[in-house]
Amino acid sequence: MSDALKHECGIAQIRLLKPLEYYKEKYGSAFYGVNKMYLMMEKQHNRGQDGAGFASIKLDTQPGERYISRVRSIAQQPIQDIFGQINERINKELAEHPEYANDVALQKRHIPYVGEVLLGHVRYGTFGKNSVESVHPFLRQNNWMHRNLIVAGNFNMTNVNQLFDKLVKLGQHPKEKADTITIMEKIGHFLDDAVSKIYKKLKKEGYSKNECSPLIAERLNVAKILRKASKDWDGGYAMAGLLGHGDSFVLRDPAGIRPAYYYKDDEVVVVASERPVIQTVFNVDFDDVKELDPGHAIITKKSGEVAIKKIIEPLERKACSFERIYFSRGSDAEIYQERKELGKLLMPKVLESIENDTKNTVFSYIPNTAETSFFGMIETVEAHLNEKKTQAILDGNGQLSADQVTDILSERPRIEKIAIKDVKLRTFITEDSSRDDLVAHVYDVTYGVIKPTDNLVIIDDSIVRGTTLKKSIIKMMDRLSPKKIVVVSSAPQIRYPDCYGIDMARLEDLIAFRAMLELLEENNKYHLVKEVYDKCKAQVNLEDKDVRNFVKDLYKQFTDDEISNKIAQLISDDTVNAKVETIFQPVDNLHKACPKNLGDWYFTGNYPTVGGNRVVNRAFINFYEGNKERAY
Repeated sequence: MSDALKHECGIAQIRLLKPLEYYKEKYGSAFYGVNKMYLMMEKQHNRGQDGAGFASIKLDTQPGERYISRVRSIAQQPIQDIFGQINERINKELAEHPEYANDVALQKRHIPYVGEVLLGHVRYGTFGKNSVESVHPFLRQNNWMHRNLIVAGNFNMTNVNQLFDKLVKLGQHPKEKADTITIMEKIGHFLDDAVSKIYKKLKKEGYSKNECSPLIAERLNVAKILRKASKDWDGGYAMAGLLGHGDSFVLRDPAGIRPAYYYKDDEVVVVASERPVIQTVFNVDFDDVKELDPGHAIITKKSGEVAIKKIIEPLERKACSFERIYFSRGSDAEIYQERKELGKLLMPKVLESIENDTKNTVFSYIPNTAETSFFGMIETVEAHLNEKKTQAILDGNGQLSADQVTDILSERPRIEKIAIKDVKLRTFITEDSSRDDLVAHVYDVTYGVIKPTDNLVIIDDSIVRGTTLKKSIIKMMDRLSPKKIVVVSSAPQIRYPDCYGIDMARLEDLIAFRAMLELLEENNKYHLVKEVYDKCKAQVNLEDKDVRNFVKDLYKQFTDDEISNKIAQLISDDTVNAKVETIFQPVDNLHKACPKNLGDWYFTGNYPTVGGNRVVNRAFINFYEGNKERAY
């Protein structure tokens, strides 16, 4: 999209259900799991390119043998860097010890990363932090095998401060307040407690200390630990974890905000953030890959037993619609059709805007993820033209000449690739005038295909901040001298901050919010801003369940079209000669196109968890007070 939005991350988990010798014999390598993990992470690089991490656990190792391996990177290409390090280490061991080559037992004992339980993670840096210490998976170490915990997630918690305070009340001393650390320590607390209780019970039953270890692994109730740990979580999450002895899990939030899919056969259990990743890497059909239900966890015991357990009572399903519009890979069969439908549903308003003059209109898109919606839009234009052609031929009553019929049939949508994202320019000069000039050239345009009598319709996934549109795209399009530029957004107006994993934290960054403020100013209603601020301040000490989203009251002063028209003014200026118009997807149409993903809080302010209203409340207070801090 024109506004670069960052998503938190993607997860990948693999549990090999057979001994490593099985994969060596069938697939030619005991490194089968590592190779598959590389592919799963690479196929999810769209979900995070600032950092990546990998962890593995070997089952049934002897005391004194290393059984946990982890590697993390914030290199420019972190996935390649991680697996470059892994391959280098594996090749070094094989070169120094030729006897390992065909002996899987020796490989497992002596070569790191070769295990049966694997966890991968890709991320974008958040809150300006991108040190390697911020990269998942996180590791909580202990001399008791069962108490070792590795955690990685695609998530954001709205109530991390409260969760942190509860850990302190439990007597813990977390090393930092980051939500990943807080979540890991919460799970770790109940894991420690469960192991300790089982150990005491086994001792009473007469087992020796050495005999207790395998029995703890058998009796450990992962679902019970997760129920206790997640009791007070408020946010969107797909949380993955490995326990040192070999149990593993992935837990999805009760509203289904963040995605999680799984596949199981007699060889592997696989979980990932996206369905087509599993389909491609394991060559399985669409129907073989299942979606993990909200509030449920897929738990694989060390024994290989797999179960889907309800951990938290599910809420109304509000799966993130931005996953469908932008973040997830468009190769998913459902997502591809949904994006096309988003384009189709926009066409009536587009045709109205260009007064049905398709002959003098060029249609294009902002590369690359708006391309699928563009296809849907063009299908609708073609259907419209076919109706027009049919009617013209019928009106001829059989009196048309061959040339006239050919002329009627020859009209087609004028499709051109107008915007080209040439290179990833870096604004390395901090002076504002220099920075703006560099930003203006992020996109290049195709010359010679637009006439001064033409409309230019260009579709984007969404318009978030509008900065690139204003400083680059609109100005570049205007150089082509169209009479009108219609910017179409396949998403509705983004009016509210996200707090579940998308980098949209400040209200004043959102162009729809700025447009609404300008309209309040122009209509002598700006006093309402102070009134809403006072209402927000009065809610600061309320419990989350009692907080209301009063920012909605400001948007209610204007129609969607009034805000769209003001956005068109904001992304343009006096130097632009063409008339600029913006068309946004109505929320109702979004729900028609993406019926399974009805999470729309960034468009409607209807947050799926109680913590969402507190976040928008804090975001508005921060805006009014000029505080640049994030609202969560």
